[in-house]
Amino acid sequence: MNALATVSTDQEQKPAMFYEVHGEGDPVVMIHGLGGNSNIWTPQVTTLQRFFRVIRPDLVGSGFSRLDGETISIERYIRDIVGLLDRLDIGSAHLVGHSMGTIVCQHLAAWHPERVRSLALFGPIHTPSDAARDALRARAETSRTRGMLPVAEAVVQGGTSAYTRADRPEIAAFVREATLRQHPEAYAQTCEALANAQPADTDRIRCPSILVTGDEDGTAPPTAAGSLALSLPDADFTVLSRCGHWTSLERPRDVTEALTTFYFSRTFR
Repeated sequence: MNALATVSTDQEQKPAMFYEVHGEGDPVVMIHGLGGNSNIWTPQVTTLQRFFRVIRPDLVGSGFSRLDGETISIERYIRDIVGLLDRLDIGSAHLVGHSMGTIVCQHLAAWHPERVRSLALFGPIHTPSDAARDALRARAETSRTRGMLPVAEAVVQGGTSAYTRADRPEIAAFVREATLRQHPEAYAQTCEALANAQPADTDRIRCPSILVTGDEDGTAPPTAAGSLALSLPDADFTVLSRCGHWTSLERPRDVTEALTTFYFSRTFR
């Protein structure tokens, strides 16, 4: 594993971008979403690292990556991921994204098609609706004025399925803890970055894709995710039952199977 061995929870002491690298082979870069961090992909890494070089960054302001003086934006995330590829001497990679991370992936594939071999999008978003943009800006205000506790409670209730909350309390607890530990200002800026996100030009995306969402995903509902899949030239689309927005955690085996099946049946044929 290549990663920074020690990290601090103090913003000033955190690295510019924390990341972990597991395994060897073709590179797979896994990008988390709003309120998440690189740990949301932990259930998939055990299998993927047997076949691939798996890179998991914490986006700026999230996890162990610090909030610096530059305002967070989708464009900043894209630049940071391209910079990480350059730092690791990776010409092109398979991109995996969750939620907001899927927007980053789509823009990367549209702007830098030579750097992207495939897209795997979980809880995929093309662009937030007007209502979602307003809700994100309101959430940013909440995190700044009231802290992360009310945000964390709302994320668990609105972002996970009824089955997860009732029968998988450890997953609900993980989502709550991951959100609760976000830096309030960094989280607020991330909300605003997502609220201001513009749709990627899907006509410019040429790589194979897989899109997966949950039947109880209110952020990336099946109708919207399905429409996004139809706009991509070479895409498979799957809906997971009893699943909310936190796909990789709520249905970890299905997500791992979807990824491995996609890679070995579609991207290496």
